[in-house]
Amino acid sequence: MAKNKEETFRKTPTGISGLDEITNGGFPKGRPILICGSAGCGKTLFAAQFLIKGITDYKEPGVFMSFEETPKDLEDNFMSLGFDLKKLQSQKKLHIDYVRIERSEIEETGEYDLEGLFIRLNYAIDSIGAKRVVLDTIESLFSGMGNMTLLRSEIRRLFSWLKEKGVTTIITGERGESSLTRQGMEEYVSDCVILLDFRVIDQIATRRLRIVKYRGSMHGTNEYPFLIDEHGISVLPVTSLKLDYKSSTEIISTGLPALDNAFSTGGIYRGSSTLITGNAGTSKTILAAHFALSSCNRKERTLYFSFEESPDQLVRNMATIGINFKQAIQSKLLYIHASRPSLQGLEMHLMVLNRLLAELKPRTVIIDPISSLITIGNSSEVGAMLVRLLDTLKINQVNALFTSLTHDGYTEYSNSNIDAVSSLADTWINLRNEERNNERVRSLLIVKSRGMGHSNNQQNFTITGKGINFTTTNKK
Repeated sequence: MAKNKEETFRKTPTGISGLDEITNGGFPKGRPILICGSAGCGKTLFAAQFLIKGITDYKEPGVFMSFEETPKDLEDNFMSLGFDLKKLQSQKKLHIDYVRIERSEIEETGEYDLEGLFIRLNYAIDSIGAKRVVLDTIESLFSGMGNMTLLRSEIRRLFSWLKEKGVTTIITGERGESSLTRQGMEEYVSDCVILLDFRVIDQIATRRLRIVKYRGSMHGTNEYPFLIDEHGISVLPVTSLKLDYKSSTEIISTGLPALDNAFSTGGIYRGSSTLITGNAGTSKTILAAHFALSSCNRKERTLYFSFEESPDQLVRNMATIGINFKQAIQSKLLYIHASRPSLQGLEMHLMVLNRLLAELKPRTVIIDPISSLITIGNSSEVGAMLVRLLDTLKINQVNALFTSLTHDGYTEYSNSNIDAVSSLADTWINLRNEERNNERVRSLLIVKSRGMGHSNNQQNFTITGKGINFTTTNKK
């Protein structure tokens, strides 16, 4: 029964990263889809990417009918994103048609219907065998109509004609004051409606997407962040839908033999996540550096996110304690991505990570420190972002290590970032920095480690010219 239903309800891949996951396979094939939202939220780009990816990735020619921008304006605007509209037009894979509608001319004649548009659109579709169509935007098309009864009738006629033609069509519309669109009609006759939103909170701009309705198909119902960058639009699912990732039994080193011995297995599991917490100056970054170098020594590519130090500063500082990052960078085993958290929103940081995961395919990812993220989001937003991040790394079987700053006192473990990650992390190591007999003493304690025994003792260590040196014996 399910198989027959799947066969009868066909879908068209969107070509937009992350959107097919949310829509459970793409847009309804041969049906109209309404994309609505306020000015600047990305409607035209959304529609254009659907059209262009259909041509380049799925060999489905497309028609772009614009009522606002000329073909030259569209070509210039999308060239910055790497979309060569001129080339696609010369190959007869894309047809761009600019329809100029003057309100004054419509008022003078007193009559208005879409018969001419149908003829023009039908010719454009048939001339290249188009499978996808974009109409941008519908407000311009009906701007001269004052008769609401006639307007609603023509909207219904347009959507019915597109269905009969069998093309998958995106129609963009401006958001109304009390409805999804200005006319308040398009959302009812569309088979799929997507609302785009552009908001600014605490000086951080965020774009979000929500599927308002999707006839005949299951779909995600949350608000999903989406990003616009030089590669176009990317949508970020809020969380992984299932906990079905695989777990390795292989043991890898932390980079410190003495620390490995504190685990009954002689190390930690491959593909697991490790959280390192501690006050300022407890050597969290140094411990993370040992972990990174260990991965590079295994000839595994490592991605290091630094939110506090530049790559040069990190390389210089680690070199003073015998950790040679320069050689690993030169051999392209280590890639350091450094930026201030406030440079962009949480979603953009996550998208950058996802893109680097796809490009570099690292086996180890280090984020130092996650506590810096609280400056660009509240605790719930940071927590949701970290859950998505952990899901992504788990699914890709990537060794993950996070550092987080804590503070002195009994609230040491009561930190929003730690609360978000500690229950999800497989291994939690806490570092301390105490004063004993007028001397600074650093120590390490394994708080937890899933699936293996570990030392319950607090182990003292010092920082030497060869990195971390443990001064107490491990007792498991």
